[in-house]
Amino acid sequence: MTELLKSIAISSAGLRAQSERMRVVSENLANADTLPQTAGGNPYRRKTVAFQNVLDRSQQINKVEIKRIGVDASEFTTRYDPKHPGADKDGYVKMPNVNSLIEAMDMREAQRSYDANVGAIESARAMLMRTIGLLNG
Repeated sequence: MTELLKSIAISSAGLRAQSERMRVVSENLANADTLPQTAGGNPYRRKTVAFQNVLDRSQQINKVEIKRIGVDASEFTTRYDPKHPGADKDGYVKMPNVNSLIEAMDMREAQRSYDANVGAIESARAMLMRTIGLLNG
């Protein structure tokens, strides 16, 4: 029975990690068009999520956690728009380094991982309930 509880704990950690990943992807999508408001300024910079494997000594299990939320250091593209308040002296405005297609794929992958963890928890819970039912027989 303790193995079932451990599997629930592992899947719960996965749910938390994927939930945070979906939050970051949502923030990226929401800011995909956020331009600088001062001349020559920088637009929104895409955020990234890094995971790590962590040993939970109290339960003797490995769980996934967010290692850090970083930023994508890739270059900004530019667009010619001399009337924009964020344009540089040559009339170019830096654009966010967010690619909506990549964000949509990341969101889909995070959602699938989240769903897989929910399925694992539901399966472990069902086995746990059957075990309790047999013990109470």
